[in-house]
Amino acid sequence: MQTIEIKGNKTSKILIGEKLENLENYLPGKNVVIVTDENVDKLYSHKFPDFPKIVLGTGEKIKNLSTVEKIIGHLIDLGIDRNGFLVGIGGGIVCDITGFAASVFMRGIDFGFVSTTLLSQVDASVGGKNGVNFDSYKNIVGNFNQPSFVICDGNMLKTLPLKEIKCGMGEVVKHALIADKTMFEMIENNYDKALSLDDEVINELVYRSVQIKSGIVNKDEKEKGERKKLNFGHTLAHAIEKHSTVSHGEAVATGMLFASKVSNHYGFINNNDLSRIENLLNKLQLPVKTDVPVESLKEAIQKDKKKNDKNIDFVLLKNIGEAEIKKVSINEVKSWIDKFL
Repeated sequence: MQTIEIKGNKTSKILIGEKLENLENYLPGKNVVIVTDENVDKLYSHKFPDFPKIVLGTGEKIKNLSTVEKIIGHLIDLGIDRNGFLVGIGGGIVCDITGFAASVFMRGIDFGFVSTTLLSQVDASVGGKNGVNFDSYKNIVGNFNQPSFVICDGNMLKTLPLKEIKCGMGEVVKHALIADKTMFEMIENNYDKALSLDDEVINELVYRSVQIKSGIVNKDEKEKGERKKLNFGHTLAHAIEKHSTVSHGEAVATGMLFASKVSNHYGFINNNDLSRIENLLNKLQLPVKTDVPVESLKEAIQKDKKKNDKNIDFVLLKNIGEAEIKKVSINEVKSWIDKFL
């Protein structure tokens, strides 16, 4: 097992290679409630410690304030007080909802995660961002609050469908593109092993992704500067997600190629690197185009939560492995959509 620490409003330990079976070692002896979803419950509930359990549905449709209200209602019925502890066992949606519910119940109780998807292990459960959607706008209601721990059990990835592995690889590629050129080269040389969950390759990619994200979060927990680089590809991605059923990792892939084209347009990455990025996304079977009408994308970007007045902090690539934040007008982003999509 490898441990990486994030020192935010409290110390968060990311436990890479720890097992679900050892979860109870990290929990208080009482006042614990488990939050999970139907799929994870069917597969793994026999390994859960013996605490009350709240089972949610699945998909983005449950990631809203109504679900948070239901969780809080259950906690009140169970008599959970300020010494309570919530454990989210699931992917990014479960972790986001659990973290947000824990952060607002009784003005905040402790919580931790067992991350069950690749996307969640490399990104969604790490870093202390908790939130839910509102009126189809992604994560527009939320907070910053670190989980006490995140367990990343590699064995749990083996029950995922290939689509979920590809989705997670979108965020893995993002981390490489913004911060680690050698990691990008590793993915280029081992993309097939990554998709087939070769233990050595996938464990290394999870570790390096968490290392990159934790390093950035330790410098900038509240996303005032450096952490904005983690939004590479996400401006377009969130617009795509608002108007389609495409998964987050797939939308990020399309958004990354779009942002890479803009970077090339500004004279940063060269044509060869742009081709390498597109080729890798294709090899990972991730989409590089979207069917969402450009006018719908422009409308969604108008209400992006990263917008500041008429501007937005857009992440560009100076080189593979090096990102830069550029403040641009919303109108400029719209012109890029017309040009590149």
